[in-house]
Amino acid sequence: MSMRIDVCYGLAGEQSFLATLDLPEGATVQQAIDASGVLARHPEVDLTTQKVGVFGKLAPLDAVLAEFDRVEIYRPLKVDPKMARQRRVEKTRKAGSIEGRKWQSKDSR
Repeated sequence: MSMRIDVCYGLAGEQSFLATLDLPEGATVQQAIDASGVLARHPEVDLTTQKVGVFGKLAPLDAVLAEFDRVEIYRPLKVDPKMARQRRVEKTRKAGSIEGRKWQSKDSR
């Protein structure tokens, strides 16, 4: 019996990769990625360093999949999320927005 699995790889500024596959029951994350053709189409994907998951939760390559699972290949972060948020707040404060100043003490507003 076969099961339907999606494999996706999000790309910044480009069309994301999405493949829908019919795989035999008991297929693993690694088998789904290999069958999808994403590695041939995107040689920059390195499964030894990049993380993968199923529906937003990290999963090992040997994890067994279930019907209608979506395997996701995650790109490495370019900026630490905390730093990115801090930059956005600073930009908002410099623009003079009240929203950007609400976390400052009343004396420094």
